[in-house]
Amino acid sequence: MRALITGGKGFVGQWLGEHLRAAGDEVVAIDHEVEITDAAAVREALTGAAPDAVYHLAALTHVGQSWSAPAQVFGVNSLGTLNVLEAARACDPIPRVLVTSSAEVYGLVTEDELPVSEDAPLAPVTPYGASKVAAEFLAIQSNLAYGLPVVRVRPFNHVGPGQASGFVVASLASHIVEARRSGTKSVPVGNLGARRDLTDVRDVVRAYRLLIQHGNAGEVYNVCSGRDISIADVAQRLLEIADVDMQLVVDPSLARPVDVPVLRGDPTKLREATGWAPEIDLAKTLRDVLDHWSRKAA
Repeated sequence: MRALITGGKGFVGQWLGEHLRAAGDEVVAIDHEVEITDAAAVREALTGAAPDAVYHLAALTHVGQSWSAPAQVFGVNSLGTLNVLEAARACDPIPRVLVTSSAEVYGLVTEDELPVSEDAPLAPVTPYGASKVAAEFLAIQSNLAYGLPVVRVRPFNHVGPGQASGFVVASLASHIVEARRSGTKSVPVGNLGARRDLTDVRDVVRAYRLLIQHGNAGEVYNVCSGRDISIADVAQRLLEIADVDMQLVVDPSLARPVDVPVLRGDPTKLREATGWAPEIDLAKTLRDVLDHWSRKAA
């Protein structure tokens, strides 16, 4: 299979490219050299590559930063998706397209609504979440109006080595490594009470390829573990793995204007369509993330 990845040099894109190549696929990865909001450039890249499958990952993904630059986030995430969909329609033959949305589209959910299934209402509370709702509806429209074989995915929090420090697990690990290096006994943290459904990025990209192969066009699939854990527990596990005695200190600057208290997804639909299940446990993920930041600090 010949695959094209937008955002191919990003955190998930690099892991996806590695997985696809290991599976025997030919991979074309595009990133900042093709401006995703430039329709002509995107069309040229896709039609020139003539892929069998397009994995659309290119996006501005930092939820917290979307509050300070909502117009930019909406433009990249929604207009960029439209450009990819239109470019895919111009390809001959037309490829299957995987559009990455986000669990942020569900917004604030209550305990009695967990685990969240794909049938839950879309009620985003962040600019990032709203941009992903728009991207999803563009994908739906392309499928209904033109028959474009689009599969949508809603990944919940995915983590792993190589993720930028602005994301919660990577941020905790990088701060712990830096504190250990400098001899500091405190680690700045944000909202420790939030609970998240965490999946290793290496399991996430396996799900993406399986959905390109077996997902139903026009459908949407949660990609998640089906379990949630508090950020406080994640931080404590990281401290134990790092074998350090440090105090977690809440930093108000790390708080978001609105933060979802708890999010846990239902992966049943994905499992039934593909047979997928997470293979990497959280302990390994956290150890690998700490090792990554330790190597960077060396």
